[in-house]
Amino acid sequence: MPAISQRPQPGRRRRTYLILTAAAGLATAGALAAALPATASSDAGDRKGGGHSYSRYQDVQLLSFNDLHGNLEPPSGSSGRVTHLNEDGTTRTIDAGGVEYLATHLRQAREGNKYSVTAAGGDMVGASPLISGLFHDEPTIEALNKLELDVTSVGNHEFDEGSKELKRLQYGGCHQTDGCYVEGEEFEGADFPYLAANVLNEKSGKPILKPYWVWKKKDVKIGFIGVTLEDTPGIVSAEGVKGLKFKDEVETINKYAKELQRQGVKSIVALIHEGGAPASTAYNYDCDSPGAGDGISGPIVDIAKNVTPQVDALVTGHTHAAYACTINDPSGKPRTVTSAASFGRLYTDTTLTYDRWTGDISRTAVKSANHVVTRDVPKATDMTELITKWNTLAAPIGNRAIGWISGDIPNTGTESPMGDLIADAQLAHGKQLDPETDLALMNPGGVRAGLTYAAKASEGDGVVTYAEGFTVQPFSNTVNLQDLTGAQLITVLQEQVSGANLASPKILQPSSGLTYTLDLTKTGADRVVTDSIRLNGAAIDPTATYRVASNSFLAGGGDGFTTLGQGTNDLVGADDLTALEQYLTANSSSTNPIAPPAANRITIIR
Repeated sequence: MPAISQRPQPGRRRRTYLILTAAAGLATAGALAAALPATASSDAGDRKGGGHSYSRYQDVQLLSFNDLHGNLEPPSGSSGRVTHLNEDGTTRTIDAGGVEYLATHLRQAREGNKYSVTAAGGDMVGASPLISGLFHDEPTIEALNKLELDVTSVGNHEFDEGSKELKRLQYGGCHQTDGCYVEGEEFEGADFPYLAANVLNEKSGKPILKPYWVWKKKDVKIGFIGVTLEDTPGIVSAEGVKGLKFKDEVETINKYAKELQRQGVKSIVALIHEGGAPASTAYNYDCDSPGAGDGISGPIVDIAKNVTPQVDALVTGHTHAAYACTINDPSGKPRTVTSAASFGRLYTDTTLTYDRWTGDISRTAVKSANHVVTRDVPKATDMTELITKWNTLAAPIGNRAIGWISGDIPNTGTESPMGDLIADAQLAHGKQLDPETDLALMNPGGVRAGLTYAAKASEGDGVVTYAEGFTVQPFSNTVNLQDLTGAQLITVLQEQVSGANLASPKILQPSSGLTYTLDLTKTGADRVVTDSIRLNGAAIDPTATYRVASNSFLAGGGDGFTTLGQGTNDLVGADDLTALEQYLTANSSSTNPIAPPAANRITIIR
């Protein structure tokens, strides 16, 4: 049986504990109506033979969050706000996020809770702002160590730079190309285990990292199993998942739940980097209204309904949504399912009642809620020091102005102004490579943030810095050109709402000149009104050849756009951030800033 890990005393590193595995149990969200089980105090003491009276039941605090994506500083614009649902049905927004505040909130939440464990649902790194992404996310791992994160699952973005780099983040060592960033300091890696139960080495057939981990305090132990979504290869570059195999989430969790049970670990929590879509964007929306899980849809629902009842709670992520609700397990028993939005704007506080007699969680007593990481609390000074350290190193690169805007350019909506701007930039770059380039398409998931008019630091209102551009496009994809027939181009647009994207459409952001109608009252490929597709006012000719610009991820067939992967006559250009920088520099100035695109290229019928 693997050794069981405990949190070390303050001031001691936990590295020696991380490589030891076992499991720990988390429990369900959404307050359940049943009362706390009756306690048996002196009986419990006599059973243990110590002669001391103590309760049969022990509340364990589970703090969790997900999809931080290296957002150490407070996210800007809509990415740094959450929606609160008032009792009268109205809503208001609250500024949220930033690890200086997240640290304070978590530390305050732990006060008075001797039995407290902190877990995460993946995507702690990847698609990160410049302060973290420029340094291959070492700053974020350092911040998570200071947050005293105990365990996390991997997410798809943990594979952006491949499994070898992920293992470096886990175990430490300087970057294989860029080396060490601070003279005399070698990166020490994560003080917490990354769990990757369903990510296998193709050759050995074994998980590339630990599949589970057990948290223990005195006589209480809870097992954690960590998985990422099975479709990770479809949303990560081929190079990032080379040599890896991703297994079914439910099958994997059920397998390791049995193993933990055999080892005597009865309380189990699954950390799943896959999620759902609640019916409301408000973080405090009741997704159990009118019944268990009725207000949530998406992949996590089927997963939750099929994961073995031996698992007591699911901490999820990936969709960047907020929910704390219950979904019935295969036996019909309610089980908590939670997600804390993204970017460190929320954390979930779940109370798990551990039964010392059975070693299991008493689900009738489980309660869970999301809490806002407000910015009205004192900043954690150790986080401020960490941010200052890395910002100082990044400043020579990040503070450089690359353009000017006349107003906010958000990344929200089916067609977003930011997405259109990026597509225009890639079209312009494509025309530099080949004047015959006709159009550009940008995947919405690659647009990580918008641009805000208000100055973030001392650069001045309307100034776009390299750091802000990096936050928008942090992947370092290249801009690729390829030839598609008109028939293939129509198929690409239909793939936005069919095939792999049928359940969760991915609407490509079009460059100027490409227009069409999207009829959301229809289903599947019929949602794209074929006769409405126009390029510079002309109908698409199915037999003609069109030169299309897209990033290397899309050009490789990513995000379910398999037809894009069939293009011919490929030509590779500069990276996408360089294309955006060149476009902003060429088309804006301090006296003539660029205006936000109108986002009117797609006509939407609802």
